[in-house]
Amino acid sequence: MGERPAALTAPQLVLETEGDSQVISPSRTYHVGRDPTSEVFLSDPRVSWHHAVLHADGDHWELDDNGSTNGTYTDGHRIRHLDVGAGSELRFGSAADGPRCTLRELPRKPAVDRQPSALTAITGSMRPPTTVRPLPAKVVRIGRAVDNDLVVGDLSVSRRHAELRARSDGRWEIVDLGSHNGTYLNGQPVLDALVGEGDLIGIGHSVFCLVGDELQQYVDTGDVDLDVDRLSVTVAGGRRLLDSVTFPVGQKMLLAVAGPSGAGKSTLLNALTGLRPADEGTVRYDGRDLYRDYAELRRRIGLVPQDDILHTQLQVRRALRYAAELRFPGDTAAAEREARVEEVIAELGLGKRADQVISSLSGGQRKRVSVALELLTKPSLLFLDEPTSGLDPGMDRSVMQMLRNLADDGRTVIVVTHSVLSLDVCDRLLLLAPGGRIAFYGPPGETLDFFGFQQWPDAFDAFENDTERDWAGQYRSSPSYRRYITGAMDHPGPALPQAPAAAETPAPKPPHPQRWHHQVGTLVRRYATALTADRTFLAVMIALPFVMGVMARALAGKKLAEDSVFNALLILCVGAVLTGAANSVRELVKERVIYQRERAVGLSRSAYLWSKIIVLGTVTVVQAVVLTMVALLGVDLRPQGGGGVLMPPLLEITLAVALLAFTAMMLGLLISALVKKEEVTMPLLVLVAIVQVVFCGALIQLNSTPVLAQLSWLVPSRWAFAAMASTVDLHASVPKPLTADPLFRHEASVWLLDMGMMVVLSVLFGLLVLRLLRRHEPAVMRR
Repeated sequence: MGERPAALTAPQLVLETEGDSQVISPSRTYHVGRDPTSEVFLSDPRVSWHHAVLHADGDHWELDDNGSTNGTYTDGHRIRHLDVGAGSELRFGSAADGPRCTLRELPRKPAVDRQPSALTAITGSMRPPTTVRPLPAKVVRIGRAVDNDLVVGDLSVSRRHAELRARSDGRWEIVDLGSHNGTYLNGQPVLDALVGEGDLIGIGHSVFCLVGDELQQYVDTGDVDLDVDRLSVTVAGGRRLLDSVTFPVGQKMLLAVAGPSGAGKSTLLNALTGLRPADEGTVRYDGRDLYRDYAELRRRIGLVPQDDILHTQLQVRRALRYAAELRFPGDTAAAEREARVEEVIAELGLGKRADQVISSLSGGQRKRVSVALELLTKPSLLFLDEPTSGLDPGMDRSVMQMLRNLADDGRTVIVVTHSVLSLDVCDRLLLLAPGGRIAFYGPPGETLDFFGFQQWPDAFDAFENDTERDWAGQYRSSPSYRRYITGAMDHPGPALPQAPAAAETPAPKPPHPQRWHHQVGTLVRRYATALTADRTFLAVMIALPFVMGVMARALAGKKLAEDSVFNALLILCVGAVLTGAANSVRELVKERVIYQRERAVGLSRSAYLWSKIIVLGTVTVVQAVVLTMVALLGVDLRPQGGGGVLMPPLLEITLAVALLAFTAMMLGLLISALVKKEEVTMPLLVLVAIVQVVFCGALIQLNSTPVLAQLSWLVPSRWAFAAMASTVDLHASVPKPLTADPLFRHEASVWLLDMGMMVVLSVLFGLLVLRLLRRHEPAVMRR
């Protein structure tokens, strides 16, 4: 094992302030101050923003004053440092009448003997309430602002989050006040719902429960257990990827999941995080069913996939700022977000690299940035998929030591890895055999001796070659299984009672994502910044309309005569299609991992799509206007005389080209949502361009050809070429059977139909993209 901090044996105590009390655990540090995010919040103006810190040191507690303006006092004396314990009384800001905190022994039973712990009774978690409050007569307003009746110092909580209201019939109801991250009743999102005794109200990292005439609060500080019970995943053909996997993960534990290729490591990770729930079995988060309560619990889970979950064109600090904007409520002050960003940067040792572009960092440092992004919301569970893949041994060790430190700071960390170089820093190793069965679970140092090997390569060779050996059966019959699994799990038997199921009452309609426009604004700014930082994209974006415009200009000459009009309009169509589709055809598939992660923590699907449409649409329309101006400005568009259908010819053609480019951009997004790999987008782009040329109506007489005529309705260039032909009255200029197409007529109704059909296709493509984006969301969210 790596170096571990000395064990903390200080006792749990009850910290009482005026009208409030909470259980303090030696595994945590408690900040005292006027900052609403402080664990011990004191609103008195004499108290400094960050006044003092209360923490355990070995077998006792200590309090350190942070250089506060008005001081910390005990027995009338100002102190800078003090060993404290049961019976200690402290005052902050004034020795005479400053806010008082008192430390008491933790009773053997819950602080209020007449009422048991509601969470213990409902979920099986042996956790005492963090605070117990008497219920007021009418209304309890809950939120982050200091003037709420119940202040929750959690940045994921809105300033005015929810109200618990007493009804005239004696019952209570919980009402969401338009919060950003939602209010939950028994794990399900609600806007307004009745609350019975024993129901769990989820707000941020806190759970509230009515017990008699009291309101019990349970704050998720990261000290949670994860119990995995009989997980099985079966795919087509009856092949099992996971086979009755059962194991416990204790608090502040670093668990490594290893095994040969095809053993089910990624499948297990997806099952534990809810991305792809197991077909059988349960995952219990501190006693609660993760799958059933996923809507609420998903924000307490951090996931760092193998691929980057951030825009590598951005600087580290800027990327984290955008992530904080998306994950925290819109009413969070910029200073609050900035403080959390800087706190995470410092925690992961990224201070010297905070202003570097992410793509310029080493592999290990980029992984630290991905972890930093997840730590913004203080997840209790942190999962990582192959974080050391491709790293040298030194970086491998550095990343694993970072994870060790994160676990020691009060999180449960689970890492899937192929590397065995740093397993000694882990508390437990879960080794999966082929077929998704447990070959070993226990301390890493006991693994090789258990199998009878000296080196890890020998063990992995045996997994591959000794197919007759019953790895799982051998482990199940061993003392290690009884010690580390059956003996360590709180409830290895039947599933425990849960909070009342939502199905017992009419299912409330889930609230719509809050502050949708704020999400769109943040996504637009982030995406625009990332695009402008991509110099290759900028160069192509600027050059393409000029190149295509010059080609069209050369073909058009000084006027759109009979020998030039077809080629000029065709080049405009091709240029608009290439411009629009090339801008977007890679954008969704290359960000798929980012979208999956952000969607899991609350990103609106439609906000994400609209951000793409706004940024790419703006760029595309500007390019289309430049293309048309370069090609046709100063060209006689109606040499036979006359004007456009409704407006000047140049304006009508510009609108048609811009709308075609925009529709092609939407088609590019559709392709990007369909494909699985970025590499296939370029061949598809070429195919799209060819289809647009063939079906635009400039080469084939479509109106009199059955089947082809109907297929052409789905081709944007068909309508754009028709709109331009209508503007210049193509049949009058070139009286041929090909130009006698009804869609080319120089009439207002025909031109408006041509333009309108491109709008219809754009909307259709957008709806299909929305539908396809749903495929890449966590499976639990699609149920």
